[in-house]
Amino acid sequence: MTKPMMDLRALVEKSADADLLREMIGFAAERLMELEVGAKTGADYGEKTSERLAQRNGYRDRDWQTRAGSVELRIPRLRTGSYFPSFLEPRRSVEKALTAVIQEAYVHGVSTRSMDDLVQAMGGTGVSKSQVSRLCEEIDERVDAFLTRPIEGEWPYLWIDATYLKVRQGGRIVSVAVTLAVGVNTDGRREVLGMAIGASEAEPFWTEFLRDLVRRGLSGVKLVISDAHEGIKAATARVLSTTWQRCRVHFQRNALAHAGKNSRRVVSAFIATAFAQPDHAAAKAQWRLVADQMRGKLPKLATLMDTAEEDVLAYMTFPAQHRTKLHSTNPIERLNGEIKRHTDVVGIFPNEASIRRLVGAILMEQTEEWTVQRARYMTLETLAPVCDDLGVSLPAAQSD
Repeated sequence: MTKPMMDLRALVEKSADADLLREMIGFAAERLMELEVGAKTGADYGEKTSERLAQRNGYRDRDWQTRAGSVELRIPRLRTGSYFPSFLEPRRSVEKALTAVIQEAYVHGVSTRSMDDLVQAMGGTGVSKSQVSRLCEEIDERVDAFLTRPIEGEWPYLWIDATYLKVRQGGRIVSVAVTLAVGVNTDGRREVLGMAIGASEAEPFWTEFLRDLVRRGLSGVKLVISDAHEGIKAATARVLSTTWQRCRVHFQRNALAHAGKNSRRVVSAFIATAFAQPDHAAAKAQWRLVADQMRGKLPKLATLMDTAEEDVLAYMTFPAQHRTKLHSTNPIERLNGEIKRHTDVVGIFPNEASIRRLVGAILMEQTEEWTVQRARYMTLETLAPVCDDLGVSLPAAQSD
């Protein structure tokens, strides 16, 4: 057994229950710092080697606030260069925004006991309005710049969706719609293009949301993918005048509601045969065949298929390599899941500005992650037919 493991066992055996977690965190932090400094200097502590890159120069003390309490750290110092533990790097924008929202709720007196516990878990026993104001101002500037930035280039594919969050308004708790737009440009890259907050998903709200995207520069949209919300469909036709794709996953859920419990698996398999066709014409033919087979026993389902045919199969007119990403809102649903994961910590937001702050930070960081990814979401070669329709010249292909 290695010495570090023996040391850890001894620590566990001798520590009191109340201090065990804090001491274990300190022990792990110490081991991690030693590993990082060893990699940076090219030698372990006390090791004599010609490959050493730098000499140690004592330690500096620092208190580290953790959820287990304050941990005293002894951070190694170097004679040349500097060292700072990786686990003490400044918090990401999302974490800062979450902290700001929690603290803002705390300051405004709308916190629950769990909110108080969260504030204390972040290392404090209370926060002042000036502290919250400074933190919010720093985040809001970055989020506003991101959400209002010009949209450049052509964006053939656009996914739009909404999720609902709870917020306090005039002494009441209400649900508001947070709408999102994600696009893919002619370079095959994804970006979050916009976000808005409204009372509901009514058509005027969606219309204004899309118009704002257009004012910022959105152009070249060939296909909009969303769920079957009439407000979205009408706003898409009015503002973008482009093809609309009804989410295939949402349609299948609606379709199975018209089938008996025992026949849902069979019905789902029948409908899926249309999606398995190689082209749009074959898919339409198979769709009508399945609808006619259902017409006798499940007339409501057949009628639903008749009315939804064009919208559900719209993606089949686009390149085959893109269809798995175009037939549903799954790409934006994953983003909604990430939003929910963070916003569930807050529960009820103190105001709409705090929603914009936290959700905007999440969207900003997600776009940054997509930007630095080496592989494109869609390749230049498969985008060529779509770009030809737009009259756009693609750059020379590069390896992804």
